[in-house]
Amino acid sequence: MEKPLRRVFDPENLWWSFLSRGVDLVGLSLAWGFLCIPILTFGPATSALYYTVVKCFRQKEKNTFQIFWRAFRSNLKQGILATLIAVPVVLLLIFGYGVMKENWSSDFGAVMFVAYDIALVVPLGILCWLFPLLGRFDAPLKDSLRTAAFLTFRHLPSTVILVLLTIETAVSLLEKWWPVFFAPALWALLCSLFMERIFPKYLTEAEKEQMTVTSETPVEND
Repeated sequence: MEKPLRRVFDPENLWWSFLSRGVDLVGLSLAWGFLCIPILTFGPATSALYYTVVKCFRQKEKNTFQIFWRAFRSNLKQGILATLIAVPVVLLLIFGYGVMKENWSSDFGAVMFVAYDIALVVPLGILCWLFPLLGRFDAPLKDSLRTAAFLTFRHLPSTVILVLLTIETAVSLLEKWWPVFFAPALWALLCSLFMERIFPKYLTEAEKEQMTVTSETPVEND
């Protein structure tokens, strides 16, 4: 009787592992939501969320919330600067979308609306790549922006999927309250399926090795 009981309460067994990941998913999503309340900290919170999801869900590291907090602090300066760029861009794009939608009743307006929707992929795609790049790599913001722009065009099909995934997540969070319990961390995990396959293509062997090192301490961004 002891052995079956030991297996049931073994922290490495499938049930406890699944439960632990569920707690991490909910906890990270809520931590991200709380840290995004000041708006300026949206960038470092998003970078830390992506970094932590990769480290803990894909690379099986422990101490999830410790890793998240350290990643948040290490990306604070660059993340805030990136947010100061991203927020006006997003507001301008939303304003443009509203203008286009108001005038889509005519044939010309409908064409312009579709063209605008297609054009949105570029700026939104750059932002979708930017914050995970800040979380995963130690590089100046201007270099991360250049890399994000390059990846947006170089991997356009993946970028389109990332943009659609991000829009759906954002809409669900704005329209309802309950997706905040899981949607942010799930977004990061789904994005990582594309990004973590693409990132290594542009790294040296030494950088690839460093990228997969399961260290609890994230790299510091200057």
